[in-house]
Amino acid sequence: MKKILIIVIALLVLGGGGGGAYYFLVMQPAQASAPEGEEGHDTAKTEDHEESGDDGHGGKGTEFVELDPLILPIVDNSGVNQVVSLVVAIEVPGPAAKDKVKLMSPKLKDAYIQDMYGMLNEHAAIKGGVVQVAIIKERLNEITQNIMGEDTVKDVLLQVVQQRPI
Repeated sequence: MKKILIIVIALLVLGGGGGGAYYFLVMQPAQASAPEGEEGHDTAKTEDHEESGDDGHGGKGTEFVELDPLILPIVDNSGVNQVVSLVVAIEVPGPAAKDKVKLMSPKLKDAYIQDMYGMLNEHAAIKGGVVQVAIIKERLNEITQNIMGEDTVKDVLLQVVQQRPI
C-alpha cells in the first residue's frame, strides 16, 4: 500500500512539474503577445521612429557592429600581472556605415590593441588595480574617429570589461 501511495505522489509531483514547465515555457510567450488591435499601433510608432532616425547615410536608425574580444595583458616590472578582456561594439548611423566598419574592423582592432597595450602598461587607465572604463572608452572613441571619420561612427560601446589576475 505504501508503494502505491509513493508512486501516486511521485506521479503527481512529476505531472505538476511538467505542467508548470509547459505553462511557463510554452504558454507564457503566446499570452505576452499584444492583441491584434494593438499591433498596428505599435508598428506605426516603430516606423515613425525609424523614419525620424534617417540621417542621410543611406539607412534608417542606429545599428551596431560588435568586434571580436580584445585580450590585453597588463605588464609591470615583475611581468604580466593581469589580463583585461574587452568586448567592443561600434554604434553606426546606418547599413552603409555598418558595412564600412566591418571592412575596417581588422585595422580598428589593431589600433585598439596598440593604444591600449601602451596605455594600460603606463597605469594611466588603472587606479588601485581597477581599470578605469571611462578613460578606455574615451580613448577607443578617439581612435575610431581618427580611423573611420566623424560621420561614420556615432559611439564606441564597451559591452564587456573583465579583469583577471594572473
